Amino acid sequence: MTKALIVWGGWDGHEPEGMAKLLGSSLEKRGVEVTISDTLDAFKDMDLTQFDLIVPIWTMGTIAKDQLMPVLEAVREHGVGIGGVHGGMCDAFRNETEWQFMTGGQWVAHPGNDGVEYTVEINPNESSPITAGIPSPLHIKSEQYYMHVDPAIRVLATTTFPDGTVMPVVWTKMYGKGRVFYCSLGHHVDVIEPEPILEMVTRGLLWAAGVLVEEPA
Repeated sequence: MTKALIVWGGWDGHEPEGMAKLLGSSLEKRGVEVTISDTLDAFKDMDLTQFDLIVPIWTMGTIAKDQLMPVLEAVREHGVGIGGVHGGMCDAFRNETEWQFMTGGQWVAHPGNDGVEYTVEINPNESSPITAGIPSPLHIKSEQYYMHVDPAIRVLATTTFPDGTVMPVVWTKMYGKGRVFYCSLGHHVDVIEPEPILEMVTRGLLWAAGVLVEEPA
């Protein structure tokens, strides 16, 4: 059975407990055995190689080296997948540049703050089981994340800012042997809850876990 570890905490404004329950429930409906923890000590106290997927939901905060290193090793050396949303994964542990290298990006701004109306376009040039059949554009009212991103990411969806800047929203990448999935949506639980978005995120997590595979070219 596919196993996932969800670790939540950090800044409460991103509703980490609610997000953990939402994503955990969605994964369980797909047959994944989910373990949920509210402490970063889970990363050092558990054998992370028993899991197929790690889902961090921990905005900002700090992480000790003995908590961080097992995650990096599990993904890079043992092929454990990692996936997440919004600040819970790509605005976590701001001082840890290796975390940012693993995840593929780091939040730097959200012009207009919460309540901005914008669209997310599925990248028509990237065929992926994560975004296949997802309607485009998606209409969003939330924070529009402006991010620093790894040029090696595979961009599956984007948003365009008023000045014309095209910014990745959904991407995948590899970190060593491990699959990495990220979606910048998710300021609050209700942003992820709508079916097309929850479906896309769940597929992304399943892809990171190695469950959802690419069709042969």
